[in-house]
Order: sequence, then C-alpha cells, then structure tokens
Amino acid sequence: MDGVERKQAVLNVAFRYLDTYRELLQEEGERSNNFPKELYLCAVQELSRFPELVEDVLKLQRWTEILHCPSEEEKESRKKQVRPLFRHFRRIDACLQPREAFRGSDEIFCRVYTPDHSYVTIRSRLSCRVGEILALVREKLQYSEDQPVLPGHLILVAVTSAGEKAVFRPSDEAVFTTLGVNTHLFACEPSELDSLLPLPEEIHWTPGDSKLHDMSAEEVANQLVAFDWELFSCVHEVEFVCYVFHGEQSRWRPLNLELVLQRCSEVQHWVATEILQCQSLPKRVQLLRKFIKIAALCKQQQDLLSFLAVVLGLDNPAVSRLRLTWEGLPGKFRKQFQQFESIADPSRNHKSYRDLITGLRPPLIPFTPLLLKDLTFLHESCKTFHGELVNFEKMHKVAEMVRTIRRYRSSQLAMDTETSPSHLQTKAYVRQLQVIDNQNLLFEMSCKLEPKDT
Repeated sequence: MDGVERKQAVLNVAFRYLDTYRELLQEEGERSNNFPKELYLCAVQELSRFPELVEDVLKLQRWTEILHCPSEEEKESRKKQVRPLFRHFRRIDACLQPREAFRGSDEIFCRVYTPDHSYVTIRSRLSCRVGEILALVREKLQYSEDQPVLPGHLILVAVTSAGEKAVFRPSDEAVFTTLGVNTHLFACEPSELDSLLPLPEEIHWTPGDSKLHDMSAEEVANQLVAFDWELFSCVHEVEFVCYVFHGEQSRWRPLNLELVLQRCSEVQHWVATEILQCQSLPKRVQLLRKFIKIAALCKQQQDLLSFLAVVLGLDNPAVSRLRLTWEGLPGKFRKQFQQFESIADPSRNHKSYRDLITGLRPPLIPFTPLLLKDLTFLHESCKTFHGELVNFEKMHKVAEMVRTIRRYRSSQLAMDTETSPSHLQTKAYVRQLQVIDNQNLLFEMSCKLEPKDT
C-alpha cells in the first residue's frame, strides 16, 4: 500500500467515526469540533504532495461545518418538546407517543420532593449537574406558599421505596436516569437526611383486582414488545461501551441504556406486584396462566428482554412460595414454565439462553443485562493497554460485540398501528406500569395471601 492509499484508509476510518457518532459530537459542540478541524488542516498540508486527496479534504471540510454549525433542517429536527421523564412524572398523552432517544441536552420535567412529601416540578436539562438541580429547587421553593422559610444549604437525595438513601455530590451529572423503579429525588438540609421517608403510596398497598383480567395476553405482549423495541432502538452503540468501560467518567452518559435496564427491573416487579395484590386464589391462578402466556408470546416475537423479565418475576421468592397458587396451575402451563426457567438458568455461562439467541434472526431484543455482563467480563479480564500500546485484540472483541448488537437491529420490527380505545388503554397501561419494588413488602403481601402453615 503506497502513501496516498494509507492516508485515504485513515481518512475513511475517520469518516466512519464521524458518521457513527454525528449526533453525539454535535451535542458536544465546539469541544468535539477540534478533531475534524485539526485533521482537515493536516490533510490540506498534504494536498501539494498528494492531489488525489482533494475529494477527501473537501469531505472533511463539510464535516467541520456540519459539527460546528448544523443546518436549519437539523436544528429543527433536534428541537424536542420538554418531556416528562420515564415513570417519574406521569402523563397519559406523553406515554402514548413513540419513544425517542434521550440526549443530555434534552429538557425534561421532574418532581423533586421535600421532607414533608410536598414537591416542586422543575424543568431541567437531562445532563445537568446536581448543583444546578438544587438551584432550580431553591428558586421554586422561594415562591412556594408551603415554604414560608427558605431552607439553608440543600442536598439532593435519592430515596428508594425501602427507605434506602443515596446522597448525590453537587458535581454529579445526569442523575435522573439512574433512579430505580420507585426511587424519588428529595431536596433537604443535611440535618433532615435521617427523617426522609418513602412516599406513602410506596409503603402501603391496596388489595384489588388486576386490570390485566380485562386484557388479552396477546395485546399485552404486543405492547410490551413494541415498547421494548422503541427503548432498545434508542440506545446508541457507544452507550454499551461507555457503560462498561468508563462508568461515571464516561464522555457520553449511557442515558438510554440506563432506561432499558430500569425497564427490565420494572417488568420483573410488575409481575410480582400484580399477582400479590390479587386476593382471590382462582384469579391468582388465572394471572399465573396469563403471565406464562405473555412470556411465551414475547419469546415468539423474539423479545427476550420482556420474556426473561416475566420469567424472573414469576421466580421472585415472594411469588414462587405461593404453593396453593402454583398447584392450581394446569400441568401444561407448569411444564411450559419449567422450559422457560431452563432458558433463564445461568449455569454453564447461560448456555440455554445463548443457544436460543444464536438461532434467532433479526429483528430481536436481547436480554440487555447479559450483554453488559459479557462486555464487563471482557473489559475486566483483558488490559486495554500494554505499556503505551493499545491492546487491539481486546478492541477487536469489543467491536465484534458491538457488531452483534447492530445485527439485532439490522431490520425493523413491524409495529401495530391500531388506535381503538381498548388498544390505547392497554398501551397506556403497559407503558406506565404501577409496581412495588420493595422486596420486604412483597414478601409480607405473599405471607398474608398464603401463610407459611398452609
């Protein structure tokens, strides 16, 4: 390979990089524009020796312009309405809209609670720092009738439904997408930290019939698959790598990937919640049957995220201990669930699951936590650098895993466009699952349904 061919090969790699990460680089603004600008200046200097590079140099010039000053059409397409954040601020009309990828510059609405469980609703960039969030909260409290005395120094705390607390540092960024299923943000003075309690609706539960009884398993499964596909499609490939390799210090926060992981947890707890809130034994058996059927339909449609989330939800100790409920299940369903459990079995490095997914063709939705487990193992078992040299063998393995993720999404999933009232009701239900994620509370509910001596 002669000199000009080597230079063109390098530029082709650069063009692929710029094309792949275009939106992320545009979001970074001037900071990201240095690389193509410097590369462009270097290439211009080579033109006198290698005139064959003229087309590549012009292409580089266009890239510097694109990243520095997006076209009016691109600016218009990037304008998004302020959106309620996934789960933590509920609005029916918003949940019915197709999901779009979150970006750090997106503005969102979110509730921040005070120790007395009153709250303020703030409008914030998704990537903003904790210090900025607290400034917005303080400004809101200043004009609140419920706060006659302006608080002193504020801290931001995440409080789970089990009462566990995590205090954020003022410099922490993009904390919204890290919140658990029923975790809420509280702003308080340091002296009030110990007095923070979960919201009342997170601690108490009301027995009742599930809305699922009035919905078909097919419709619920279709909506689960559609929503999972929207969420999975929003995750940029680089988020998988950043999540594992860099964590909190990542150049680009894996905002959309964090939401997919939250969804997986949410579906697991939804299954347990629905069954344990049902007081009637025959109806609980019906729910068991319906969930097994939903799992089967998700598997059939190659949504392994919801498929395994439902199976793991049914395997929750608070559900699996319900002996009378499981004994009422017909043998056909018990046998089918045993087959599903074998796919979820982690033994032999998840061999059953890997055998299943190897035989599937795209489009498909993988069980994302296992993808991250594989990437984490690869990262921690191999050094990225040997001295000052890059471990390219490791990089090739990472690239192969990214190509696998790309292959899963290489064709589009067919979406149902029905708009009947019942269809929209099911869609809203699936996208705004009401769940209990406090394992102690779930176990307490389970023991009330079927005491240990029954």
